[in-house]
Amino acid sequence: MRAIVVRSFGATPELAELPVPEPSAGAVRVQLEAAGVNPFDQKMANGILDGKLPHDFPMILGVDGAGTVSSVGPGVTGFAVGDRVVGKFLVPPVGHGSFAEYSVLPENATLVRIPEAVPTVAAAALPTAGVTAQDIVDATKIEPDQTVLIIGATGGVGSFLVQLANMAGAHVIATARGAAADQMTRLGAAETVDYTRGPIAEQIAAAHPDGVDVLFDLVSPPEALAELTALVRDGGTVYSTIWAADEQALRDRGIKGGNIESSGRAPELRRLLDRVAEGDVVVPIDVTVPLSQAAAVIGAAGARGKTVLAI
Repeated sequence: MRAIVVRSFGATPELAELPVPEPSAGAVRVQLEAAGVNPFDQKMANGILDGKLPHDFPMILGVDGAGTVSSVGPGVTGFAVGDRVVGKFLVPPVGHGSFAEYSVLPENATLVRIPEAVPTVAAAALPTAGVTAQDIVDATKIEPDQTVLIIGATGGVGSFLVQLANMAGAHVIATARGAAADQMTRLGAAETVDYTRGPIAEQIAAAHPDGVDVLFDLVSPPEALAELTALVRDGGTVYSTIWAADEQALRDRGIKGGNIESSGRAPELRRLLDRVAEGDVVVPIDVTVPLSQAAAVIGAAGARGKTVLAI
């Protein structure tokens, strides 16, 4: 089978031919049709999990994937051959990911059936970015009419955050280049701040002198995040997805939140899929590329929404 692999940490991802895996007891094999690309894929290739989890090389990259169950191992009761499924293909040992024609994972991993109304390509874009956004909104407990500022709103997580915060009744302010303003409006942003027109903090302070209630920051390093945190009212909420928050400084001001890492599994993914099936959440796919071109998009920046590999 074809797969995108790295042969050592830090190596350039490449297309390789590997044996088709067979499912062991309690595991299922998925014939993948699409795989979502995330910033974490490049981090995984660079060894972010080295020393934390065992790895196999050549290491097949990819966490998010969707396709059809093609084989089940002994004892599997939750899935059957022919089921259309989506999940997170990151289980130890690391290196048997979704950037491949086939992958195997335990049936009790983050793996769920795809509702009939959800296209497979759309489902593949959901597990990491969509569930992360849902986890953040759930943790924040947004109240209607609160003002929510989203830094990095055009990316995968940000595109879902805009929608979910709007659904919770918030007044959403999204940061994006001017050309993406229409997209942000369609997703539910009440305002878009063009970060190319001057410092975000100055623009927000001028438009909202009383501050904002919630800050979701997906991109800013610690010093920039500290500056933006000054926009948040005492008692508000700040979350960073890249571990840039000074949590003690937040507590000193009575600000909730801090650094967050998604812990959502199958139940959360199933709930998000239901929202997509009902038409409440749109999956913003920026571009779909063939598996053979995966190396060109892994680690690439600047996408508006999600990049998906067609396998």
